[in-house]
Amino acid sequence: MKIATSILSANDRKKCIDELNKTSNDLIHIDVMDNKFVPNYQMPINEVNELGIYTKKPFDIHLMMEDPMTFIDKLDVKNTNSITIHLEINKDLNKIIDTIKTRGYLAGIAIKPNTDLKLIEPYINKIDKVIIMSVEPGFGGQKFIENSINRVKEIRKKRNDIIIEIDGGINNKTIKKIDNLVDIAVVGSYIVNSNNYEETINLLKN
Repeated sequence: MKIATSILSANDRKKCIDELNKTSNDLIHIDVMDNKFVPNYQMPINEVNELGIYTKKPFDIHLMMEDPMTFIDKLDVKNTNSITIHLEINKDLNKIIDTIKTRGYLAGIAIKPNTDLKLIEPYINKIDKVIIMSVEPGFGGQKFIENSINRVKEIRKKRNDIIIEIDGGINNKTIKKIDNLVDIAVVGSYIVNSNNYEETINLLKN
């Protein structure tokens, strides 16, 4: 299982990336919020592009936005692994997925905790990954929603080879519940608020 560290809760995001560059962390998780899809505004395109200059780890970009194309069109971070949009937005998802793939990124769909998983079926064979939200999106530091484990299993039944990422409330205890079930775990405050990033990441991986 790979670890994608969310830098959302970091007081100094550049410094946080500098520290993560020295660790065995796999991906930098970038939470972008537009204050419309979720009641929070975080990490606008200018900040993401600037942070991209410093990263040695691939960006794993999660767009909590009503209109993802306003961000995608301006993205200029060569070390970007994937871009994930939300299933719940009122946009042409197929068109956005095609654009993401055309630009050379893995394309993902994120699903809120209470969204019916059946709604992802029209896209499941087109995308590369699914992010199962194990908290309500919008703020870091929330408690893990236990039913997320069942939702991961349901997605795996729909397509065995898809990359499954889980996002929210992951720490040294909750990560044990998803071991061997997901490919990527997004971990935020548990890592960035720790005194030793590498020690904490190794604890999560082992």
